[in-house]
Amino acid sequence: MVPGYLRDRNGIYYTVLSYYDINGKRVLSSKSTGLPVKGNKKRAEEILIQERMALEEKLKNQGIQQGECNVLFTAFLKEWLEIIKPTVEITTYSGYTLTVLNKIIPYFDSKYPGLMLRDLTPKMIQDYYTYSMNKEGVTANTVVHRHANIHKALKYAFKVGMIESNPADKVEKPKVGKFESEPYNAKELSELFEAVKGTNLELAILLSAFYGLRREEAVGLKWKSIDFEKKTITIKSVVTEAYVDGKITLVEKDRTKTKSSFRTLPLVPQFEDFLKKLKAEQEHNREICGSYYNKDFIDYVYVNQVGDIMKPGYITQQFPKFLEKNGLRRIRFHDLRHSCATLLYANGVALKDIQMWLGHSDISTTSNIYTHLDFDSKINSANAILSILDED
Repeated sequence: MVPGYLRDRNGIYYTVLSYYDINGKRVLSSKSTGLPVKGNKKRAEEILIQERMALEEKLKNQGIQQGECNVLFTAFLKEWLEIIKPTVEITTYSGYTLTVLNKIIPYFDSKYPGLMLRDLTPKMIQDYYTYSMNKEGVTANTVVHRHANIHKALKYAFKVGMIESNPADKVEKPKVGKFESEPYNAKELSELFEAVKGTNLELAILLSAFYGLRREEAVGLKWKSIDFEKKTITIKSVVTEAYVDGKITLVEKDRTKTKSSFRTLPLVPQFEDFLKKLKAEQEHNREICGSYYNKDFIDYVYVNQVGDIMKPGYITQQFPKFLEKNGLRRIRFHDLRHSCATLLYANGVALKDIQMWLGHSDISTTSNIYTHLDFDSKINSANAILSILDED
């Protein structure tokens, strides 16, 4: 079978066919489908199939036999990244790129230089996972993510006839342990709120710990999403970062992670006062800075004194440093969201209501991750059972 795939070139789908000519020389034939990438993947795939069939018939009539696919495994991975680029979210592509280019390819180039795609074995992949955990010290969860990248790439190679089977199908993935977060209790949150006052992390921490916002939701909050008359705050946009073409790029989306993530919450008086004060400060900063003020992010709530938006990566990097500097227990920034949910649950808020507050699409996520009862709650539960026993 003649291997082939689609490639995005200036927003147009091109078919690429790989075959050997009568002299045994490998040929790459590229042809435009004339179809824009957006919304035409299925039609482009149909054209690719037709061209592969036509070429196979032509080569057969000429008596030219096609040998096995002769391409380096790591070279194929690089091609695969270009193939999937127009088919996935930019943030997803960024994750694939960072893992494949910085982790997977360097290992295989060093361990198996010159390894052909057709010669890749399950054991080679398995050995890579063992190396990742034992030598690099990564978690089982990280290895599972790397496996997903390798498996998806090889699945495509199998689909287009570059390999006879997917060797990643025969690899044992490590067992991922259940993550147990250690959220802050009410006392710890109070200490955190006091310490963070007036710092550039204050807004992010308040939004995450009180409203349960994700990091990208806090950064993506816009002034138009805050209704001071109706006293509501609506979560409907996000800002993330992606690694594209060798640099970190901000990705702004006027939509949330999932449909359930789109939610409207009450604007409580304390937070309303905080936001009004923040808005006045930003208007004052614009007057002072004049033309030096960055107006690209004027719609966003979370900007600094010169109008630059607060980058999600900065929050993740600075949060643990802030905790250490102030003698506070180390947790992940995302654990503030856990803390919010835990306190809601401990104060009698139903799981369904917590699910809606946090914007979970599945209540099992709320139940499995966020129902961390504090010790006092457990004592109360035990006493309730004891009271029944005492009646006997």
